[in-house]
Amino acid sequence: MRTALVGYGLGGAAFHAPFIEATQGLELSAVVTSNPKRQAEVAERYPNATLLSSLDEVWQGNFDLVVITTPNRFHATHARQVLEHGLNVVVDKPFAASAMEARALASIASSKGLQLVPFHNRRWDGDLLTVRKLLADNTLGAVHKFESRFERYRPEIKSSWKESGDPADLGSILFDLGTHLVDQSVALFGRPTSVHAEITTVRPGAKADDDVFLSLTHDNGVRSHLWMSALAADLGPRFRVLGHDAAYVKHGMDPQEDRLKAGDTPAGPGWGEEPEEAWGKVGGKPYRTEPGAYQDFYAQVAAGKAPVSPQDAVTGLEVIEAAKQSATTGDAVKL
Repeated sequence: MRTALVGYGLGGAAFHAPFIEATQGLELSAVVTSNPKRQAEVAERYPNATLLSSLDEVWQGNFDLVVITTPNRFHATHARQVLEHGLNVVVDKPFAASAMEARALASIASSKGLQLVPFHNRRWDGDLLTVRKLLADNTLGAVHKFESRFERYRPEIKSSWKESGDPADLGSILFDLGTHLVDQSVALFGRPTSVHAEITTVRPGAKADDDVFLSLTHDNGVRSHLWMSALAADLGPRFRVLGHDAAYVKHGMDPQEDRLKAGDTPAGPGWGEEPEEAWGKVGGKPYRTEPGAYQDFYAQVAAGKAPVSPQDAVTGLEVIEAAKQSATTGDAVKL
């Protein structure tokens, strides 16, 4: 599949290009960026990729797949343009600004018989794959609570659209880190039946929400407690999964992101592996972390499969919309 990558910021450079390049059945044929510095980086690292300056230039080429990793406010607009030109598309998170917008994209893709894939790569974090294994093996017994955190300590506010107070920029930490947390919870336990949320802005001068707590109740009785913060001076466990028979507790982040930022590729040795000292614990004893496998996302795309369904992205956005309503009223919102 001849692939055009639209955007070459951190997402394009670290989370998309290396995997497109390494995946059998895909070819990184073009990169769209108007930034001269980024154009030079692409030319050096991917000399066989054509450099394009705008999305409109993609329609003049011969591509099978387009990957959208532009700033959040453009995701749905660019995805719609790609679909209307009859091309398959992968869309970085957040998939759209609203569930309604996401449903409209799914309808267009379905009517044209095209692939429309939300990029929820953190389903292939090693620690989440480990939770999946524990659930499949019933190691913990009946699980009643799933706790998950993406916390950082960044007291200084960056000049970035991610910190913007303009709602159109989708800059809230709820859209940024929350999209991952909600999607992982939905992937494990299904669509929630109710949502309670606390959404605040705690850093002086911050314009975007930067501290959020969600409580999701699932149909099977599991309750997901999700925390995301830019001002956590002491980081809680990444996962704490409580079952009838045992608990799984894991600290620290999946190592794939740091390796990608350092310029490593998924073809390198020991990809996705964690050292034993980073493993989580079950019943107080170390439990091996499954290797992280972001490469599996694009392998499925290349095989014509949908690693993540548009409906899952719709569900995630429904949860985010319910969270905003709950934070305003103080009441839990039924889905």
